[in-house]
Amino acid sequence: MIMEEKKLKTYSAKPEDIKRDWYVVDATDMALGRLASQVAQILRGKHKPIYTPHIDTGDFVIVINAEKIRLSGKKTDTKQYFHHTGFPGGTRFHGYKDTLAKHPERIVEHAVKGMLPHNKLGRVLFKKLKVYAGTDHPHQAQVPKPLELK
Repeated sequence: MIMEEKKLKTYSAKPEDIKRDWYVVDATDMALGRLASQVAQILRGKHKPIYTPHIDTGDFVIVINAEKIRLSGKKTDTKQYFHHTGFPGGTRFHGYKDTLAKHPERIVEHAVKGMLPHNKLGRVLFKKLKVYAGTDHPHQAQVPKPLELK
């Protein structure tokens, strides 16, 4: 007697099934890489059972206190950010300390963006990240839940 096999279907999330939450993360004294990787997973939705790789199932993340992020080792002195203007000889380098002084939110944004997919989906996911240098943010109406990252 041959038993009939049950055919299991792969679940694919649909837009009406997705419920988006808002989370607020305090970056005070957190390592930049660890914070960025955990935030990227939440933006992608990998913490949800309905995760589907090609669909945006993630949540919104608000990062506060970006100015208080830390790096290990001598990276505060040696880390540089590269930018090209598009013109010949248009390479520009900005040090970590200069960027932290002028635009501390760009440090977190740059790290998280590098951990998201480099395609159309990644650009959509990146728009759900909100980074602020201080403790204030304009998203109180969304009632964000505090999120403790390790």
